[in-house]
Amino acid sequence: MASKTNPFAFLQQVRAEIAKVTWPTRRETMITTVMVFIMVVLAMLFFLLVDQTIGWLVARLLGLGG
Repeated sequence: MASKTNPFAFLQQVRAEIAKVTWPTRRETMITTVMVFIMVVLAMLFFLLVDQTIGWLVARLLGLGG
């Protein structure tokens, strides 16, 4: 069985670990957010194109194209 940690010592360890965290700046957060939105739009366009192409091919193969 693992030894138990004193709650006060545990809180000290938590504070020490939190102090090691490097938070992104507002500018870094905004750049990352914009990059995510750009990638989402690119993925959306890619899957739209693939979906339309596959739909068109299936319609042609099944003779549903009019």
